[in-house]
Amino acid sequence: MKLATIGVGNAGSKVIDRMVEFEQATGRDLCRHTLVINTARTDLAKPEHVPEDRRLLIGETHKKAKGHGVGGDAAIGAEVAQTEIDDIRRIFDDVEIHEVDAILVAAGLGGGTGSGAAPVVIEELQKMYDEPVYGLGMLPGEYEGGRPALNAARSLQSFVNKVDNFVAFDNDAWRSRGQTIEEGYEEMNRELATRIVTLLAAGEVDESEVGENAMDSSDIMRTMEVGGVSSIGYASTGVDTPDDGLLSRFSEEEVSNMESTDAAKIKGLVRRAVNSRLTVPCGVASAERALIIFAGPPGEISRKGVESARDWLEQETETVDVLAGDDPRTDSDTLAAVVLLSNVTDTPRINEIQDQAVDAQDTIQQQEAVREEEIESLITDDDNDLDPIV
Repeated sequence: MKLATIGVGNAGSKVIDRMVEFEQATGRDLCRHTLVINTARTDLAKPEHVPEDRRLLIGETHKKAKGHGVGGDAAIGAEVAQTEIDDIRRIFDDVEIHEVDAILVAAGLGGGTGSGAAPVVIEELQKMYDEPVYGLGMLPGEYEGGRPALNAARSLQSFVNKVDNFVAFDNDAWRSRGQTIEEGYEEMNRELATRIVTLLAAGEVDESEVGENAMDSSDIMRTMEVGGVSSIGYASTGVDTPDDGLLSRFSEEEVSNMESTDAAKIKGLVRRAVNSRLTVPCGVASAERALIIFAGPPGEISRKGVESARDWLEQETETVDVLAGDDPRTDSDTLAAVVLLSNVTDTPRINEIQDQAVDAQDTIQQQEAVREEEIESLITDDDNDLDPIV
């Protein structure tokens, strides 16, 4: 697949930056066009792999943003994007849309710019282009507080309703102990970038490297076309480079045993990918469609193992709509399995965010009411003996 990738806000921009870094390090060519949009000038300077001319600052003349961000206020983030939609549209004009299969918009849903501006950007993209627009959203952790949860719950509705598929990433599930907040976010961004690029870059190799059952971008797009919320699983293992003619030294029985071992390894990778940390924890059986991609040296991808893994995932998801295929990477020293669970409906963390958001909204309204009373009491004399000047 060839993508136009757009990061909105600080978190979204960092993920796009890590995606570009990972594809360059692994010899992939996924992100044909890259763009980051932000309301804070300092955050816009942070990406290391996005060209300067592919960064757009919005809100510089806004009375509240002024190039310093929107202070976590999603309403201001949306207002800034709507006000400067012509500038956003103009930078989209540079995208040679005939070169891409789809557009990916990434944003952190807890922040003001990501949660507010990203839905506006997505809506404009849907108007301008016929290609699928996918969303990649980072859900705030419970530890981040009520305001980010409220932003996320409100933005999530817009994201899921406007995009062709929404891939969720749960900060809570990926937070590690003993890390600073910055270290934690950096690790999360790299892990997410690895999964997204490994999944979406499948099928880009030349004909000399096409595997027995090579995955194509159309297979990925078909799996994602059902919409809704999706989750991604991933597992990898190192591979050894055998000596030339090594297999000729073994008997047929020994070779057969080795093939059985390879098949078990392939199936085990998929089990690990599904049963370890998904990008957002979910009930696997609630997925409408699923897809498995094996990325690595062609000789490491056992055909029996692929079929066995696909059969296992069919049982786990309780659907026959499961695709499995190869992404041959001749020079890779790892074998990876990435699993896409599309349109999952059993996602406890999203329900928790919605509950936290409702509580936060009630608390905010109560605090505002109390504060209005306190301000009125502060400036008004008890006996009403004084009149205001105007």
